[in-house]
Amino acid sequence: MSRTRIIVVTAGVMMSLFLASMESTVIATAMPTIVSQLGGIDSYSWVFTAFMLTSTTVVPVFGKLADIYGIRPVYLVAIVLFLGGSLLCGMAGSMTELIIYRAIQGIGAGGLLPLSFITIGAIFSFEQRARMQGFFSSVWGVSAVAGPLLGGFLVDTISWRWVFYVNIVPGLIAAALVGFALVERKRESATRPAIDFAGVVLLSIGCILLLLGLSDVRAAQNWAALIGAAICFGILSWVERRAADPIVPLRLFQARSFAVACGHGVLAGFAVFGCVTFIPLYAQAVLGTTATGAGATLIPLMLGWVFASIVGSRLLLRISYRSLAMFGMVLLTIGAALLLLPTISGLGMIQLLIPTAFMGVGMGLSIPAFLITVQSSVARNDLGAATSTVQFSRSIGGTFGVSVMGAVLAAGLAASLTAAGVDPSTVSLNGLIDPLKKSTASTLDGTLQLALGSAMHWVFLIALVASIGALIVTTLAPRGTVRSIQAAQPTPTISAE
Repeated sequence: MSRTRIIVVTAGVMMSLFLASMESTVIATAMPTIVSQLGGIDSYSWVFTAFMLTSTTVVPVFGKLADIYGIRPVYLVAIVLFLGGSLLCGMAGSMTELIIYRAIQGIGAGGLLPLSFITIGAIFSFEQRARMQGFFSSVWGVSAVAGPLLGGFLVDTISWRWVFYVNIVPGLIAAALVGFALVERKRESATRPAIDFAGVVLLSIGCILLLLGLSDVRAAQNWAALIGAAICFGILSWVERRAADPIVPLRLFQARSFAVACGHGVLAGFAVFGCVTFIPLYAQAVLGTTATGAGATLIPLMLGWVFASIVGSRLLLRISYRSLAMFGMVLLTIGAALLLLPTISGLGMIQLLIPTAFMGVGMGLSIPAFLITVQSSVARNDLGAATSTVQFSRSIGGTFGVSVMGAVLAAGLAASLTAAGVDPSTVSLNGLIDPLKKSTASTLDGTLQLALGSAMHWVFLIALVASIGALIVTTLAPRGTVRSIQAAQPTPTISAE
């Protein structure tokens, strides 16, 4: 493609990536207002869960569809679903409708996220990709921070419905830019492989059961969902080995670089996204900060991620991807270890900000390194499936981390309260979080605060174990530079018009 077309496509893809990634966080500050108008407090969590289920489940599917039909048509389908879901969410008249429409929106977002990175791998050479990957990762980091801020502003100044309507105009612009400017390389064969429908169904059902099961590992029915997911994935493995063009090419795992990238994604996602969920709770309930102060504890993580992504991607042009990823995992492990200090000594906010910065830099150095390496090591017709599978591994790892850490927190809190002579069923965290109740803090609240701090120590210890596991897995990555890997397996790019 011409330079002008590449610039136009890049602008459109970055815009859609920003919208899709922001949508997972922008609704958080709007939910109290939404519940007050639509009701359905019992369904509160499903507004988030519906989006998470669909956006995570469809990632591998969209990646494979891009390999079969090309990036542009699949991208346009994804953005139409995302914008249609956004419009419907803004028009929702009940909580049930909102949940259904959030699921539709999630399907679109689950396509836009991997397709953005697939496009990078397709239209840029390795040198260009190394420079651009960091900027795309930065878009994700900025949107994660900007989402709650934008959501609060729209709710306060206009209406909660504009949390969804705000996507429409930028999304249409992004669709137009990519739709008209992106020109793809023609397929070598005139016939397209048949879609692996059995693989799609088994993968979708397995992922949904897995995510539902991981939502609360303490519930007995969720273990039934996990068993069902294991059965689905077992059958999927059998089906995919016999499919002519599998939705999940299992042969990719025969490449050590790809297998290590996925293993790193699961363990690093487990550690980081689990901590992201519980660090604000610790800051607000144990350290006594405001909700705004609790949210600020994650800013160093996001800023570190953005900065390291930009710098680290460029360093790939000079140093080994394995060395860069290992250094990132060392920083991640140090950050996870430092998180244990506040829970031991009762130190203040600064002892939370430093570890989160280390963890952000660690992820910013390692994720682009693995993603660029994978994109450079697979054939062009596997680019979509490989990219989306690596991203999928991080999402699953993060979901697993939140679930396991939540179970550890609940068990540790109950044990600490019982040891203090307090019945766990008689206390609530609301008194530690609600600023209106803090003025009447009781001795029981103090006991709960100490118990929560003790339980959180075990949560962060689990994160440290996962970080060490990610570091160990990273050491298994094959040596060499991305240039040498690309030379061994060149990846064709989209040709000029």
